[in-house]
Amino acid sequence: MGEFSTRSTIREVLEEHPYGRQFLWEYGYDVGDGFVDVLSQHQSLLDAARNGRLRDLEGLLDALNRP
Repeated sequence: MGEFSTRSTIREVLEEHPYGRQFLWEYGYDVGDGFVDVLSQHQSLLDAARNGRLRDLEGLLDALNRP
C-alpha cells in the first residue's frame, strides 16, 4: 500500500487500501454499487473535495496513510 496524497484517485483508494471504501464513505464520498461512472473513478481526492463530494480531506489522508 503506497502513500496517498491529494493527487490519488478514488479508484486508487478503492484498489490499494483494504478499508478504502469505508473511509471514503466516512468522509462523505458514496461510491455506490458497481461504481460505473468512469470519470468519478479517475477523479483525484482534491477534485472530489473541491466539488463538495468529500469532507475533511486532510482527515481522510491521515486515515488512509495511518500504519
